[in-house]
Amino acid sequence: MSSRGYIELTVQRGGVPGKLEDYSGTMKTFAPLLATLLLAGFGSALQWWEHGNFYQVYPRSFKDSDGNGIGDLDGVTEKLQYLKDIGMDGIWLSPIFASPMADFGYDISDFYNIQGEYGDLAAFERLSAKCKELGLRLILDFVPNHTSDQHEYFKQSVQKVDPYTNYYVWHPGVVSENGTRTPPSNWISVFRGSAWEWNEDRQEYYLHQFLKEQPDLNYRDPALVEEMKNVLKFWLNKGVSGFRIDAVPYLFESIEVDNRYVDEPVSRATDDPENPAYLIHDQTMDQPETYDMIYQWRTVLDEFTAKDNQTRIMMTEGYTSIPNVMKFFGEGERNGAQIPFNFQMISNLRKTSTASDFARYANLWLDNLPAGRRSNWVLGNHDNNRIGSRLGEAKIDLYNIALQTLPDIAVTYYGEEIGMVDQPIPFNETVDPAGLRAGPDDYALYSRDPARTPMQWNSDKNAGFSTADKTWLPAASNYKQLNVKAQDAAQKSHLKLFKRLTKYRKRQILTHGDLDLKTTDSNLVLYKRKVDKVGYVVVVLNFSDEPQSLAAIKQQFPGADDRLQVVASSKLVTIKDSKWINVADTELPGESAIVLQKLWGPNPIVVYEA
Repeated sequence: MSSRGYIELTVQRGGVPGKLEDYSGTMKTFAPLLATLLLAGFGSALQWWEHGNFYQVYPRSFKDSDGNGIGDLDGVTEKLQYLKDIGMDGIWLSPIFASPMADFGYDISDFYNIQGEYGDLAAFERLSAKCKELGLRLILDFVPNHTSDQHEYFKQSVQKVDPYTNYYVWHPGVVSENGTRTPPSNWISVFRGSAWEWNEDRQEYYLHQFLKEQPDLNYRDPALVEEMKNVLKFWLNKGVSGFRIDAVPYLFESIEVDNRYVDEPVSRATDDPENPAYLIHDQTMDQPETYDMIYQWRTVLDEFTAKDNQTRIMMTEGYTSIPNVMKFFGEGERNGAQIPFNFQMISNLRKTSTASDFARYANLWLDNLPAGRRSNWVLGNHDNNRIGSRLGEAKIDLYNIALQTLPDIAVTYYGEEIGMVDQPIPFNETVDPAGLRAGPDDYALYSRDPARTPMQWNSDKNAGFSTADKTWLPAASNYKQLNVKAQDAAQKSHLKLFKRLTKYRKRQILTHGDLDLKTTDSNLVLYKRKVDKVGYVVVVLNFSDEPQSLAAIKQQFPGADDRLQVVASSKLVTIKDSKWINVADTELPGESAIVLQKLWGPNPIVVYEA
């Protein structure tokens, strides 16, 4: 057990009409968290991350502190109080390490230093100290699959200087009878074209599953494995609470057979031989050794946890099958990631998705979740279109309500709490290599720039992100109307709803409640979360563009009460928060959602301290 804390019990006297029945009032009881939960009938206390609310900061776009048009660490530090105020428990920073920026930080040239545009180690220390002061956990992005070709490791490997000689995947190629040399396999890069690049100095090909400027590291080399563990230890010693591990399925490739690598089969998904979808990646992804590496890294984190009883966590990024994702949790007595990202919804839901679609992908995750492991829900990130652009602007509140009321862990991409949407960027202003390599005709299909524009703080120049005349990407054209300051001042807004949800989410029904999820044809998702002797919450998501009767609550949950109290609702819902409604007489507007409650006893805020 690594967490100690308290439950804050707040008791209301008399049930005043119009007030949210959260039992807020005069009495507070503080006790060690474990003892309190045992008295309440729960078998064990939760660690700090198990019901965590995490926020992904893309530092380049979050806040520019020095006026050069690029976000930086001091800018993030400046806005940490905002993240605390909106209910976050931890922040995950996209890569901040030294980099030539061929892929905006995912091509690292020094794992032990900060990218100059973002600051320096002193700026990192200031950020870390402020996080500790505010009680926010700091998570770093660890990019282990590859480095930059400007990294000293790679330069030394090119020259075959030990111990770096085999740090990367090298191969002399295959020489035909006529003397022609070709790559050792047909593998294709994620960014199009051959995954092999000839190096004239070493006279060998090196593997790059991403850009040619991002050579793949060789995890079959023991020296490299130890070096990457040292990177983790360096930042753990600087006080970080864990890591998000990038591109996990690509860590290993199959072994050589007869002095070459095995070709991957053609998929028939496209006729374009340069497109990565042209092949089925059975030799370059999801190799058995991948999981052992994750478990080894978890051991490193656990060594630090054992020293001070402060749990370090691992998040893993893997766009792969459900069985493979579940292996990231661990195997037998070996533990892996606490939070293998759940990409079922981000990968499969679209604007036209129905209630049945939502339920299918929620249940697909839940039905496969190993016993004793925690769910997590991810609806946006730096590699995908924003929620409003991908799933529909009218449904922004609906999806944020789902994110904050489903069990366990929520991950929010910066700006989604105010409903930022993709900003179209013309080809001549595109900077994302995925878009540039696709060319002017197809770049919009691949560019991730539209979802990476500056955070919209206010209606001032550059949305309050920067005082520069030109920012690295332009602020979205709607920033004067859609920004943090305006939504804070509005009577009802995406941001105010988000803050209300994150505050309510800390209460016992949502930290410990069970889940009973139902659908009515293709229109409504309804789920009930209950804690004995406390009460229950019913969440209703309307995927139809037409109003739907809340009488469905009684139909799907026959024991539910006729009258329920509104906790929170979408912008289009005109019923005020805290009001009691007769569900049979109430309609939920199209593409909207509502959270309702019925309490039998105290529904305390659960506070955790590691």
